Order: sequence, then structure tokens, then C-alpha cells
Amino acid sequence: MTDSAPPCRLPSWAQVSERRRAHIERVTAVLEQWAVQMNVPADERQAWRDAGCWHDALRDAPIEHLKSLTQHAPLPETVLHGPAAAAQLRLDGERRDDVLLAIQWHTLGNPDWSRTGQALFMADFLEPGRSFMVRDRAFMAERVPDDFEGVFRQVVRMRLEWTLREGKKIFRETVALWNRVR
Repeated sequence: MTDSAPPCRLPSWAQVSERRRAHIERVTAVLEQWAVQMNVPADERQAWRDAGCWHDALRDAPIEHLKSLTQHAPLPETVLHGPAAAAQLRLDGERRDDVLLAIQWHTLGNPDWSRTGQALFMADFLEPGRSFMVRDRAFMAERVPDDFEGVFRQVVRMRLEWTLREGKKIFRETVALWNRVR
């Protein structure tokens, strides 16, 4: 985290473990670092920070709570926390579409993202606390400020390849995102 960045302030309704909170802080720190290095305008920088702080705010919430907030969206239970957090933020008055769309689709991807969604997608994947492909992901994270679009395309490709390799369902938003960046 940059020295000037305070810890994330989670909404009162957040349900996260200490481990998840540490992940949220790492994601937000990565976003802050990129925003500074890229000289991102203040309003966009705040959007990146808020998306980072809030993306997993309901990651450890009971599945029934997530289903009620998402009106039983036809998504796997493992990805409902993003749409549920976005829905709760809307109820609380959040109106920045780029932040809401970033949070809602941060696990699957969305072709309509602004840089906020793209940055969150990358930071969630590249944050240094994850234990796989440590060197490769660190190298990619370092490259983001100089090659934002190129690294984004690579992260989308890697996540899509993992989904295919694991035999998981590929959602239309993910396919549309790939078709947009390839």
C-alpha cells in the first residue's frame, strides 16, 4: 500500500474474514500504486480505490443472503458476492456505473467495463498474496502502468484458459470480453 493510502473502509454491511480483508487491502494497494504511476485523474483514482475496497465486501456472507440480493441470478454461488455487493451499494445510493459494473462482474469479466473494471479485474488476479505463478504475475503487475491494455488482454486470456482447463462454464460476458480484447 502507498504510504498515504488509508486502510479500506468497508461498508457496515460487509461480511469478510480477516484473510479476505487482507486480500481486499492488497488489491486496493495494487490499484493505488498503478493509479499513482499512471497519473490517473483524482475522480477515477477514487473509483479504482472504492472498487478495490468494496469488490469482496460480501465474499463471506451466507449464500441465502447473496441470493436474495441478486434476486436468484443464474450464476454459480462462488461468484454471487460481486453482484450482491453491487446491488447493496446501489441500495445505499452508489451511482457511479463504472464502480458498480466493476464490482458486479469482477470475477467473470464484462465487455462494457471502463478502466475501473479492467483495473479491478487485473488487480484481483495479480495481487501479490496469491500463491500461483508468483513471478509471472509480479512481472505482469509491474507492466500494467506501461502496457495497461496489453496486460489486461493477457490476464483475460489467462483467466479464460484456466476456466477452460478446469471445465467450468464460460459465461457470455466473459466471451464478449475476450472478443473485445483479442
